[in-house]
Amino acid sequence: MVKKSLIALGILVGSLIIGFFAYLFIIMAGDYVIDEKDLVMDSATILVNEKGEKITKIYDKNRELVSINEIPKYVQEAFVATEDTRFYEHHGIDPRAISRAIYKDILAGSKVEGGSTLTQQLTKNVFLSHEKSWLRKTKEAIIAINLERRYSKDKILEMYLNQIYFGHGAYGIQAAAKTYFNKDVSELTVEEGALLAGLPKAPSYYSPIQHPEASKKRRDLVLSLMEKQNYLTPTETVRAQGKTIALNVYEEQRNPAYTSYIDMVIREAREKYHISREELRQGGYKIVVPMDPSTQTNAYKAFQDGRYFVGTGTEKPEGALVLMDSKSGGLLAVQGGRNFITGGLNRAVVNRQPGSTFKPVAVYGPALESEKYKPYSMIKDEELSYKGYEPKNYNGKYLGEVSMVDAITHSINASAVWLLNEIGVSNSKSYLEKLGMPIKDKGLGIALGGIDDGVTPLQMVQGYASFLNEGKTIKPYVITKIYNHDGDLIGKAKKEEKKVWAKQNAWYMTRMLQQVVKNGTGSDGPENMEIAGKTGTTNYPDVEHGNKDTWFVGYTPQIVGAVWTGYDKTTKKSYLNSGSALPTLLFKQVVNQIPSQQGLTFKKPDGVKDLEPPIELVAIDDLRASFGVGDFGMPSVKLNWTPSKDKRLQYKIYSVDEGKTTPVDTVKGKGEYTASGKNLFTLPDFYVVPYNPLTKEAGRPSNTVSISFFPGFGDEDKHGKKVEHGKGKKKGKKKKKKHD
Repeated sequence: MVKKSLIALGILVGSLIIGFFAYLFIIMAGDYVIDEKDLVMDSATILVNEKGEKITKIYDKNRELVSINEIPKYVQEAFVATEDTRFYEHHGIDPRAISRAIYKDILAGSKVEGGSTLTQQLTKNVFLSHEKSWLRKTKEAIIAINLERRYSKDKILEMYLNQIYFGHGAYGIQAAAKTYFNKDVSELTVEEGALLAGLPKAPSYYSPIQHPEASKKRRDLVLSLMEKQNYLTPTETVRAQGKTIALNVYEEQRNPAYTSYIDMVIREAREKYHISREELRQGGYKIVVPMDPSTQTNAYKAFQDGRYFVGTGTEKPEGALVLMDSKSGGLLAVQGGRNFITGGLNRAVVNRQPGSTFKPVAVYGPALESEKYKPYSMIKDEELSYKGYEPKNYNGKYLGEVSMVDAITHSINASAVWLLNEIGVSNSKSYLEKLGMPIKDKGLGIALGGIDDGVTPLQMVQGYASFLNEGKTIKPYVITKIYNHDGDLIGKAKKEEKKVWAKQNAWYMTRMLQQVVKNGTGSDGPENMEIAGKTGTTNYPDVEHGNKDTWFVGYTPQIVGAVWTGYDKTTKKSYLNSGSALPTLLFKQVVNQIPSQQGLTFKKPDGVKDLEPPIELVAIDDLRASFGVGDFGMPSVKLNWTPSKDKRLQYKIYSVDEGKTTPVDTVKGKGEYTASGKNLFTLPDFYVVPYNPLTKEAGRPSNTVSISFFPGFGDEDKHGKKVEHGKGKKKGKKKKKKHD
């Protein structure tokens, strides 16, 4: 008897020793096989607007991590009752459940029940493959036991509920709540929690969307299991089972209208915050963006309208659009192409030749800064050669001289090149660099946007913003703030400005670019607010009348934008046979739909002079003369003509006596003048020349009138032909009209 007792004691001691060393082995092996980095789950990055409203997600797996405190207790209990009733009692593996499973398998002659705990399921999904082998099951047990040693039950359950797949692309309990019920997990009811608890076993088969009857049976089973574990009373169970499945399905859609913008976010996250595309898609960040979803969508719809994209290729031309808030620099909308795909060619940041949209930033802005030129300074418009470079006006016409305002309004090439030659290429390039558009080119072709490497639509927006922003350029951005998965702010946009133009010159440029939209090359289409801007076209030299690029770059009082259209690669078969009117119309189509822009007008900044509107030179062909009495009763001639409605226009009076022309006087804003006679018998002839005081430009002389003191005496022209009393006659050679 004593011997048997000793043997039993020896076996017990041996078992304890073996168990002790086995436990040590499990602990040591657990430290070896557990890599806690594997417990970091992929989760979606959420984009919200500046009001905090969700816009979209960026993800590989549609998962939003939540803490156990956000999950209602009865939802937790539903999963415990369904998957692991002894979860709060075991230490990672459950010998009782394993024995029960083996017993049932033996009775059935096949595997009918699993013995895995929630901890083992988490282990299998995170650390191991799904192969069925004793080695894998051994690793599973080792890792499960060690997970229980390292983490609390609540933490393990939290990881499990965030990790499992619920079907229809939803990973984790929060994404499942959004997918099936369009609510946060914290808002789930008992029966909704039970339905979700029944899904992981077979997400497709028990899908309430595809198989509602099977899903309800599975839900009701879960509710019964909850009652069995005393999580629900019989009354609560019956009431819950009596409810139908009320779904509010929300499937996460990747809106194609947002794709270009998301691409810009991914790009900025990498370049500015050093977050890779993969990390952004898996890291569960929250990113606040300045995007206006309705404007982004409207821009996308406009890009689907083929009327704005006209070319000769088998495929329609491509395009790009950027709209930026002029005060903050935040991008409101971006379109990188007509059918942009994730990771594709984002044409908003692809270099193109800017054509005449370059003139304001490369020529006219620097010319104003030189203080040698003002908006109404006259500049040459002649067909000239600059060491073999011979720029042409698009219409083949040259006026000799035009004002800077008219040169911009009507996009006169010869004037832009002449002015760049006057101010110097190096001077122009220094301003372009300040605007964020450094170029290597050295030729006068810069004036017409003929630059080798080109510039991007995004750069053009940054450059033009300086005119609206009182001479300061502002750096664009698409990430206002970015938070990590723990909710910590890790970066935010800073307003980056750089002074480029004097405030006065920036305002002058805005006023001149308004003329482009009102009366010039940008006048196509209606606008619901004031717009300033410039068109641009680059020719395709291999085809007559073919174009490579067409542009409109401009701004409302609050938004700066650029639109480019063209082929990614222009060939003799694929080129634009349309002009800058189409990007102009597209720009106006998009901004006209923005409610905040309706009726806006440009406000003159404090401390600057406004630009007077242009003065139009009128033709005078109805000059008339009549007798009158001047000062001291001296005989006089009263001249009358039809004046311009613009009271700023001046009229220079000239007399002609014996072939000698003499300036007499200048009058402003009226159509009459009284000239005193010098003798009693004859008076000189007269004519009037309209004069623009802004441009210092003289118009065409009027008809000449002749009159004598005695009616009928001497009223002949130099050829002896009678002239009716008081009527005018043409006299002298006409001066060439310089400008319309």
